[in-house]
Amino acid sequence: MKKRVLFIDRDGTLVKEPPVDYQLDGFDKLEFYPKMIRNLYFMQKNLDFELVMVSNQDGLGTASFPEHTFWPVHDFIMNTLAGEGITFADVLIDPSLPEDKSPNRKPGTGMLRKYMTEQYDLENSYVIGDRLTDMELALNLEAKGIWLHNPENADKEMLAYHCNLWPVLVTDDWDKIAEYLFAGERSATIERKTKETDIRIELKLDGTGQSDISTGLGFFDHMLEQIGKHSGMDVTIKVKGDLRVDEHHTVEDTAIALGEALYKALGDKRGTERYGYCLPMDDCAASVILDFGGRPWIVWEADFFRERIGDVSTELFFHFFKSLSDSARMNLNIKAEGTNEHHKIESIFKGLARAIRMAIRRDIYKYELPSTKGTL
Repeated sequence: MKKRVLFIDRDGTLVKEPPVDYQLDGFDKLEFYPKMIRNLYFMQKNLDFELVMVSNQDGLGTASFPEHTFWPVHDFIMNTLAGEGITFADVLIDPSLPEDKSPNRKPGTGMLRKYMTEQYDLENSYVIGDRLTDMELALNLEAKGIWLHNPENADKEMLAYHCNLWPVLVTDDWDKIAEYLFAGERSATIERKTKETDIRIELKLDGTGQSDISTGLGFFDHMLEQIGKHSGMDVTIKVKGDLRVDEHHTVEDTAIALGEALYKALGDKRGTERYGYCLPMDDCAASVILDFGGRPWIVWEADFFRERIGDVSTELFFHFFKSLSDSARMNLNIKAEGTNEHHKIESIFKGLARAIRMAIRRDIYKYELPSTKGTL
């Protein structure tokens, strides 16, 4: 079988990058990246990747960065990792400066020629690094990139740098890297077309709470945005419905498609919490308890005394959650009370989101099916 590789940067990835001169030339500058050691050990123990360190060390060996200041710290890093069961198949360090334009300097692949052969499965290998040059290296290797970077504004930075650099994962948390490589991305795309609606939903469970929602119903959009924001999922919902008739089909079919996306993205639910609940909002209190146990059921104790809120009929709220419960194959128990009708339904949607957030939480260190039956 072809070998898979994790090409891992050093400074800014395994250890914190020194904030001033970017040269790790003293122990006073050494700080390991949080949670890196336990996750890298977990990955080496449980996955079949070779680990290869690839690092640019600008001017190493020159008067401005003499080798005797570099190697003691570097050897300490490597010995520490080895003592924790983390070993690298290769350590590749390029000492050139940017102006040298060396083919060995990342994002160049000069040091990596041995891996660009039929022995290695680069398509399913990864470059992990904190700089966009690391992602460009992934592009040049025809591998995948994991950008160790705060996700906020990441898209803008990537577009400004190079329009073809799209990492499969952007995170500043090694827990997320290990989870992604071990258990995979939890996402789903659902397209549902009928004579009444045309719906596309993209769902990413392990997101940052980003939403892009357009259903043609302003209040419904506002409620669906609560699901993305407060669950932490990334949610895209685009709906074209027969609003010339009324909002019934748009609301119902969106719930069906969203439930299908949740069910698909959750997969076998291994390692998840499975259950969730919550939520107060001003004068209202909502209890939303759910179980992604594979069987649909709904209990609804929420009365509304206005015919409409915004552009949505209040009689459709139960219908939305019933359809969602059915298609996601989950138990859903909803109770709400209060005096402000807008707050009441918004607290239910927010409570649902928080319940989802709890239930989908995944722990790869306890990667078991949350059931005594053996299946969900």
